[in-house]
Amino acid sequence: MTYTRAIGLVFGAAINRIVRWLALSKIHPNVLTFIGLVINIWAAWLFARAGSAADPRVDFRWAGLVTVGAGLFDMVDGRVARATDQVTRFGGFFDSVIDRYSDLAIFMGLLVYYASINRFFYIVLTAIVMTGSVMVSYTRARAENAIPKCKVGFLERPERVVLIIIGALFDRMAAVLWVLAVLSNVTVIARMIFTWQEAKRLEDAQLRLTPRV
Repeated sequence: MTYTRAIGLVFGAAINRIVRWLALSKIHPNVLTFIGLVINIWAAWLFARAGSAADPRVDFRWAGLVTVGAGLFDMVDGRVARATDQVTRFGGFFDSVIDRYSDLAIFMGLLVYYASINRFFYIVLTAIVMTGSVMVSYTRARAENAIPKCKVGFLERPERVVLIIIGALFDRMAAVLWVLAVLSNVTVIARMIFTWQEAKRLEDAQLRLTPRV
């Protein structure tokens, strides 16, 4: 067994225990989703105040750890909903909306940080990342009104969160923002191309099935 496999099994077992405990506590999954948002706002505040801290790396590391905690709630809310038979259409919608607010809160914190230290270029870069993160989600949601599924592209929300955590914990946020800016927009372009191809395929199939008069 590899180290990564062993870590995955241990982590999975811990998550399953948390899910069982939360299911027994009868807490509503939507409450877990909202708690995740509150924790992400806390992380955003830590990012923002790093500009006034004696050592910004300390607050960035704390922000990274808090983001890990928020990610835990993001991982378990859906599982708790399934374990307690509380999966609803609104729950999925609510989770998606709160995820967008959580993403934007983190980036708002970074915007405040870069503004406080007068790094105009990184303010613009963070704004590009914010736009890309929203567009990754929007293109999928809009595409799936026209085609059955659109999950192509690498940079979905879990990958974005992991990169933000890495940037915060290892003081590599500038590099992470570059990666996010490029890959999020590459993902958007990939989804646009995929949707065009799938929509054309479906339209061509419909034309072949339509009887000629």
